[in-house]
Amino acid sequence: MTESRETANDIDSINRLTQSREGRSAEIPDSHTDLLDKVGFAHLSSLGPRGEPHSHPVWYDAAGGQLLVSTGTDRQKYRNIQRDPRVSVSILDPDNPYRYLEVRGRVVTIEPDPDKAFLDRLARKYLNQDTYPYEERRSADRVILHIQPDHVVAG
Repeated sequence: MTESRETANDIDSINRLTQSREGRSAEIPDSHTDLLDKVGFAHLSSLGPRGEPHSHPVWYDAAGGQLLVSTGTDRQKYRNIQRDPRVSVSILDPDNPYRYLEVRGRVVTIEPDPDKAFLDRLARKYLNQDTYPYEERRSADRVILHIQPDHVVAG
């Protein structure tokens, strides 16, 4: 079952919170889409309980114009996003740290990953292993954060 922020009330609430307009989105430029396939870390920033910035290094992937991130429901970033879906993601090119991508947006869907299929997909990308090997994190309830870009900076 997918927990989605697609209902009219949720969208209105999120739009008021983020001062955005429904349908406003940005695209990652073709010049930087290669970064989405590289094996590098992204830094996902969310807002903590008292509004303080909270930065988390994460593995990432992309699909349908959105960034995808796996996390456990026991993590601070998950609690932060439940409270406020606004995020910023910074990705450095692992081959050239002066080349980067910054994506500001919001988590529009939180999708359960009970079979850990997405987590295993990331393990193939990052570890060249078919199954995510770290049992302590694998045993946690996992979700996929779908991040819709609202503003993109490519440098």
